[in-house]
Parts: sequence; C-alpha cells; structure tokens
Amino acid sequence: MTAAHEGRQGLEVELDGLTRVYGSLRALDDFSLRVQPGELVALLGPSGCGKTTALRILAGLDQQTSGSVRVGGRDLSGVPANKRDMGMVFQAYSLFPHLTVLDNVAFGLKLRGRSRSARTERAREMLELVGLHEHGDRYAAQLSGGQQQRVALARALAIEPAVLLLDEPLSALDAKVRVQLRDEIRRVQLEVGTTTLFVTHDQEEALAVADRVGVMNAGRMEQLAAPIELYNSPATPFVASFVGLSNRLPAEVADGEASVLGQRVPVLDGSVTGAGLALVRPESISLEPSAEGHGTVVAIGFLGPVSRVQFTVPGQPEGAEPLLAQLASPDATALRPGDRVDVRVDPAPVLVVAG
Repeated sequence: MTAAHEGRQGLEVELDGLTRVYGSLRALDDFSLRVQPGELVALLGPSGCGKTTALRILAGLDQQTSGSVRVGGRDLSGVPANKRDMGMVFQAYSLFPHLTVLDNVAFGLKLRGRSRSARTERAREMLELVGLHEHGDRYAAQLSGGQQQRVALARALAIEPAVLLLDEPLSALDAKVRVQLRDEIRRVQLEVGTTTLFVTHDQEEALAVADRVGVMNAGRMEQLAAPIELYNSPATPFVASFVGLSNRLPAEVADGEASVLGQRVPVLDGSVTGAGLALVRPESISLEPSAEGHGTVVAIGFLGPVSRVQFTVPGQPEGAEPLLAQLASPDATALRPGDRVDVRVDPAPVLVVAG
C-alpha cells in the first residue's frame, strides 16, 4: 500500500485469470488484476477491449467463463450481484424520477432495512460530501446532468460499499462539467477511501484520477502502472500509441541507445535492435528556426498555453503524416509555415518498434 492510502479503509480486489467467451468472441483472455485497499484503478482501452466486461463480472452482472473473483480474500463465485456489496455509477444516471434527491440517495439504505432517521442522516452526509446538501428536496428533472451524476455517486457511496465501480460515468457530460466532476470524484474517493475500479475510454480522464492505470487490448492487460510511468515508459507498442501522441521516427538501435535524427537517446526495455521506428512524444521535440535546418514547418495549431507544430523531415515516406512537436505557445509564435527548423529530440528514453 502506498503512503497515500495509509490509514484508509478499503478491501483488496483480485481478478485472477478471468476468461469470458461469447460464442466465438473472447471478450476477456486470461485477464488478471489486483487492486490494493483504498486504491483507484482505471481500466483504459478502446471499445470492445473487455474493460466493461471485467467490471460487470466483478459486480456480478456477468459470469466469467473461467477464473476467480475475490474481494477482501472472499471468493465471490456464485454470489449474486445484490449480495456483493458493490456501489455502482453508470454513464446513465439511473435516478428514480418520482423520488426526491434525498430519497434517491437513501434508497439503498431503505432496501437494507435502515430506519428512516438513520438513512436520512446518512443521505444528508453524502449530499454534503458531493456539494448538493441544498438540493435534497428537488427531483432529478430539476437538476443538471452533472448534478444528477453527483447524486448517483452519493447514492452509490451511501451504502458504504466494499468496492465502488464507475462505468464511463462522465461520458454523457459536456467537456467543462466532465473535468469538474472528474476532479470531484477523485476528491470524494480519497476522502472516503473506498477501493474503486473506474472504466473509461478517455485517457486524460484515466491519467488524471487514477493511482494506477491498466491499458487493455483484445481482452488482455497490456500494462498496469502509475500514470506517469505508463506515459513515460510504455511497455508495448500498443500502449505507446494508445496513450498520448507519438511520432514514429526512423531509428537505429545499438548498445542500449537509438540514433534518432542524428541524436543518441536511450531506449526502453522491449525495444527492437537494429533498424526500427522510435516512438517520440511531441513534447520531447524542440524546434529552432534555422536557415540550414533539416525540418520544414507545415502548420501550427494554437491550444492555449501550448501549440502543436506539424513539420516534416527528409526521408519521410511519401504521403506520410507530418510529425508533431508540442511547444510553449510563446516559442511557437516565432514560426511560420514553410520555415526551416533545427529538430532536437530530448534525451528521454524511447520505445523503438519494428518498422
């Protein structure tokens, strides 16, 4: 357990060797994951990679073909969904329109036989936690989408679940509300300390909220790591291409280093030897105006504090996409399409894949 989790409550989640087969489709293929007590792990990947299947099997909403599910050391095989002590928040808010906000939050407690006074007190505590304590008497139709999803989160937490499951909870919201609620979910999760599995296809979302991110592909875990490690040290070509943007630059690897655009940079484990393509992040490339430069600026995209500069270098395959450099916007203002530039690659480790 990391220092960030010390002193917080939560149960360990173990998914071991999960396989899920639907006819000829293998949705999960020997998938394993261990979530530490109080940790938030995000499962990230493209549609159809198996991330929601894994969450549904943990919740008891689907049944694995083989493999095991344990929470707090307890085998949940054969335990129905309503006995698994899971709190769930989906993309659809799924609030009861005929109940007030307070009664929506208290609903799970009512099913568990808690007294009206006890469930009202707990529901008010949860609404306070998500910043909606003044909205208890309203109905779902009177709330914005972001507020409704906060109510859904409060309802899931009200029962004090062993595990909190979030399945694309923010994808139905507009961009600004999504960022605000993303940060709110992380704040609440840290405060409550519930072990949490968060499923998303949005890499920025996953990197921003999670203690660790698991990148999935074709039913398997490609890499599970802290966000910064995942981004800076991708373990496979799929992770390097799926998380963030990467240029593919011709490289020659020898003695643990790659020659990229005439510069030597260290290589990550898993890189090929000999000729290949180095996967280089746009922010690892700098451009300097130079009449003798070997790069040529194609276009500049302003993104606020940073700008993305498209450029080409000699030797690129015909019809290849321009390369990308991400610069501080004040530095990019000195460049114009057609300018010649010196291209420098930061000496950060890169993954080199087969060409």
